[in-house]
Amino acid sequence: MSKRLLVRGNEAICRGAVEAGCRHYFGYPITPQNDIPEYMSRVLPELGGVFIQAESEIASINMVLGAASTGVRAMTSSSSPGISLKMEAISYMAAMELPCLIVNISRSGPGLGGIDASQGDYFQAVKGGGHGGYHTLVLAPSSIQEMYDLTMLAFDLAEIYRIPAMILGDAVVGQMKEPLEPHPRPQRELPPKDWALRGKGDGEQRFIKSLYLGDGELEARNWVLHAKYQALKERECRCEEFEISDASLVVTGFGSAARIAKTAVMMARDEGLKVGLLRPITLFPFPERSFAAVTASCKKVLDVELNTGQMVDDVRLSVAKDAEVFFYGRPSGTGSLPTPEELLEQIRKHY
Repeated sequence: MSKRLLVRGNEAICRGAVEAGCRHYFGYPITPQNDIPEYMSRVLPELGGVFIQAESEIASINMVLGAASTGVRAMTSSSSPGISLKMEAISYMAAMELPCLIVNISRSGPGLGGIDASQGDYFQAVKGGGHGGYHTLVLAPSSIQEMYDLTMLAFDLAEIYRIPAMILGDAVVGQMKEPLEPHPRPQRELPPKDWALRGKGDGEQRFIKSLYLGDGELEARNWVLHAKYQALKERECRCEEFEISDASLVVTGFGSAARIAKTAVMMARDEGLKVGLLRPITLFPFPERSFAAVTASCKKVLDVELNTGQMVDDVRLSVAKDAEVFFYGRPSGTGSLPTPEELLEQIRKHY
C-alpha cells in the first residue's frame, strides 16, 4: 500500500472508495466523470461487489437509496446536470438519514452548459439543492491525494452522522494526474447499524421513511435533522491554513481554484507581500470560526472562484464585521482558467 502511483483524480476517488469498503456502485455516464464508472465496473465484480449502469441518473440514485437502507456502503457519481436529476432522491435520503457517497465532478452550466471545469455547483451542493431544509456533508478536494483521503473520510462521516456525503470536485481535479500514496483506511469508531433494513426474521420490524403525517411528526423530524447539522458544525469543520499568521490579506477559494490561488500567494510572498491562504475543505459545514478568527486581525479577504460568486456569500457571513471581502470570479466559458499571475495582480490590487 505504500507504493506511490501516478493516477487521475477520478481514479483516486475510486481507489479511496474501494479501500473504504464500498462494494456497491450505481451510476450513469456523463462527462467529465466517466473514469469513475469505468473503473468501478472493472474492479467491483472482481471483489464480489455490485456495479450497475442504470437506465438514468434518477434510477441510479434510487438504487443507492435502496442499497444504503440495508447498511452497505454505496455510492454514485455524476456531473452537474446529472446531479440535478438526482436531487429528489437525495432529499429523500437526507430525510431518511441514509449514509452514502455522491460524487460530483462538476462541469459548466446552467443547463447542459459544457464540459469545462466549473465551480458553479456550490449553491446546489451546500444549500441542499432539492426540496426541504436539508443538507449533505460536502467535502472539496484540491489534490489527487485528497480525492483519495476525503473519499474514505466521507464514507466514515456519512455513517457516523447518518447523512448523505458529497465529494465536490471538477474537471480539473478529476482529470489531472498527480502522485498518490495509497494507505489503509484510518480506523474510526463507527456506530452500530441497528437502523438498517434486513430480511424477514425474528427481530423487531424496522422502518425507514421520509413521510411523516402524524400531528407534529414532521416538525419533530426537521428539528432532529437540524440538531445533526449543528453537531457537524461543532465537530467536523476542516480547512487548510497557509502563511496566515502575519497576513495582511488572506486569499480564499476551494478545490482547483485554491490550487491556483496558493501559487499566487507564494508569488506574493516572494515580492514581500504578507499574504496567506485559508482554504475550506468542508463546504458544509463551512469553517465559519476559522474565518472569524483570521479576520480578527487580518481585515482583507480575497475570494477566488470559478463562477460569478457563490461561496463568497458564506465568506461574507463568516468574517469579522469590519473585514472587507473582495471577489474575483472566472465562470467557465471564458476559455481558460485564471493564471497565478492573474491572481497575483488581484492580490496587488487589494493589498
